[in-house]
Amino acid sequence: MNIRLLLTVFSAVFIAELGDKTQIATMLFSSDREISRLTVFTAASAALVCSTLVAVLVGGSLSRLVSRRALTIAAGAVFILIGVWTLVQGIRASA
Repeated sequence: MNIRLLLTVFSAVFIAELGDKTQIATMLFSSDREISRLTVFTAASAALVCSTLVAVLVGGSLSRLVSRRALTIAAGAVFILIGVWTLVQGIRASA
């Protein structure tokens, strides 16, 4: 296992997950005094592992059909579109 690649992927995913809607939902669940924090942690961790498995399997399958360059461009374009959509929603909400 390439430790440098491991740290790169870990860092990228960790930073990307900070403050996203999944983390906010997890914080809301853990703020409920009637719900065990260990249960929230276990469930949220399992959900992240499962969604990551789906991403790895889909990414692996797509890589056989589409070039890495095309996938990178498509992913970048989707991120830009999501960013623009988020900005537009924020502008509409403040108007």
